[in-house]
Amino acid sequence: MTQNAGNGEVWVLGATGRIGRAVVARLAERGITPVLVGRDRERLRKVEASQEAKVVVAENLTEQIARERPAVVVNTIGDYADTSAAIARACLPGGHYVDLAADLTAIPRLLDLHEDAVAAGSTFVTGAGFGVLATESVVMKLCEDRPTPQKVRVDALASVATEAGVMGAFAASSVDVLTTGGRRYADGRLVKTRLGADAQTFTLPDGQTAKSASAPSGELLAAQRASGAPSVTVTSALVPTAPALRAALPLLGVLLSVPALRRFAISRMARMPIKAAARPREHSWGHAVVTWPDGTSREGWLRADDGMDFTADVATEVAVRLSRGEGKPGAYTPGAAFGPDLAVAAGGAFLL
Repeated sequence: MTQNAGNGEVWVLGATGRIGRAVVARLAERGITPVLVGRDRERLRKVEASQEAKVVVAENLTEQIARERPAVVVNTIGDYADTSAAIARACLPGGHYVDLAADLTAIPRLLDLHEDAVAAGSTFVTGAGFGVLATESVVMKLCEDRPTPQKVRVDALASVATEAGVMGAFAASSVDVLTTGGRRYADGRLVKTRLGADAQTFTLPDGQTAKSASAPSGELLAAQRASGAPSVTVTSALVPTAPALRAALPLLGVLLSVPALRRFAISRMARMPIKAAARPREHSWGHAVVTWPDGTSREGWLRADDGMDFTADVATEVAVRLSRGEGKPGAYTPGAAFGPDLAVAAGGAFLL
């Protein structure tokens, strides 16, 4: 159990975005008065008008956090590779931190703060969203009371309704996926592979189908840590599976690795308009296949509804538990912090 520091408040950074607004509403439903944090007072006031909330306008987030000492900071502003470590450090000592990172740059940086968080009595949780928890939790369930497996495969098959607006915070994460390139674990080491390789078509437990391909996502690291397996692969339904697009992905990654082009692409993509659309499938699915050295194999699924709604539920559930002092000091992925049944508390259901 951890102790809460400072003023006892739960701050939501990026409270005007889709996930931020959803977390604010869910916290209020759970009896917690959230603090909406951002730079645009008018946009924050519009969110506040629909919720009982407090507004903090912060030009320098880390200084404001370090000065006012909230108990929990929920970071939904995106670009986690650049924001997560500095904001988490500002929560020390004793304050807790949650983000929605899903890439192989941001998540390791946050996990590297484990010893600092332990020494300061703080809990940091990264990857508190659909992909990481939906796959990590299935791996944890399949590996319960079993020896270390030889290989693990996980697949994050989100189904998301889009709301009209702009890409916003997701632009940086999308570009980081391209610039990182494909990754997998082989012989216990993280190695390169072709982005978009290993395209798959799944028949889901509900009879619908989904396509996916390999991606350098945080699910890979979480699955390896949860299982200890030397061989781990991951695919995502968010990666294009059309042959022409898959062929272009490596070249795009090379181009966007140029810092100036990366900044330009993120700026343009963040303003890119998005049309409202219903989710393509009824459910989102986390999937895992675990194989042991003797050839034994087990398969499992986690069923959720809209992937973005599940992400908001995960972030809220983690924030509520941290506000109650239920975390353990250190830096973790969500399943490692609270166990696989966190996915059930967030509305998921296992099919093992």
